[in-house]
Amino acid sequence: MVLVPERFAAERIRKSGAAGRRWVSELPALVERLAARWQVSLAAEPAQYGDLALVVFGSVLGQPCVLKVSWSEHSTYDEVAALRAWNGHGAVRLLEASPDDGAVLLERLDAARSLEKLPLLSAAEIAGGVIRRLTVPAPPGIRAPREDVPLGERQAELGSPVPRRWVDQASELLVALQASSGRSLVHTDLHYGNILGAEREPWLAIDPRPVAGDPELSVPELMWWRLDLDARPAAIRTLLDTLVAAGSLDPDKALGWTIVRAVSYWLWGLQTGLTIDPARCERLLEALA
Repeated sequence: MVLVPERFAAERIRKSGAAGRRWVSELPALVERLAARWQVSLAAEPAQYGDLALVVFGSVLGQPCVLKVSWSEHSTYDEVAALRAWNGHGAVRLLEASPDDGAVLLERLDAARSLEKLPLLSAAEIAGGVIRRLTVPAPPGIRAPREDVPLGERQAELGSPVPRRWVDQASELLVALQASSGRSLVHTDLHYGNILGAEREPWLAIDPRPVAGDPELSVPELMWWRLDLDARPAAIRTLLDTLVAAGSLDPDKALGWTIVRAVSYWLWGLQTGLTIDPARCERLLEALA
């Protein structure tokens, strides 16, 4: 029987109440059913977890794999569509999927080897190349990114914590960027911890949150994820230039989306009680906006 890690269970129940408790209690049986359906030999290794998903290790026909089951807030349908479109090119390979269960079976990568372990500019150069590899036409059903509440309204609700000039600039840029947006498949959670070492390719992306738009949408998270609060503006601009060059990206769109998403993430971070991320977004905007 699969053991659900206590911290994962407690956090899911804290956030989701009775529904979370029910889901956690049903997880072991669900994993066993999926493993039997997909002929997965489950390993004795302890299960791992992220914010929304439980990851169980195993093998299929002797090949290592991982079985991931996600909480319902995460759209597994979009994840499956994206992984099928990439078909292992630049991203982890999808072996099986049951979107109704929030479950996917994936090839196993080296979780101990991510781009978080490399010097920042070296990691950025690799990440830019991954962005380029992932730039394919978006499959039907993948939606364009959107702000459900305008940035100005979110700013006002929080007491205007972000300098007005940056909110105004981000709002104007968002209109222009959306008007000229393409329909490429974009991984919008492409931080350095979501690019892992592999045998089939040196580096592969995992855990996509796919949208249809411009590949430059993948840049902002790579800008703030490992940002040193003492970084000089020139170093921040060099980081952006490195990502743009490695990914053959449009520099104006990369800058524009970085400003838009930095303002949006700053507001979201304050709303959800984050501390370091809003400070990183502020440092980023000081250098770029």
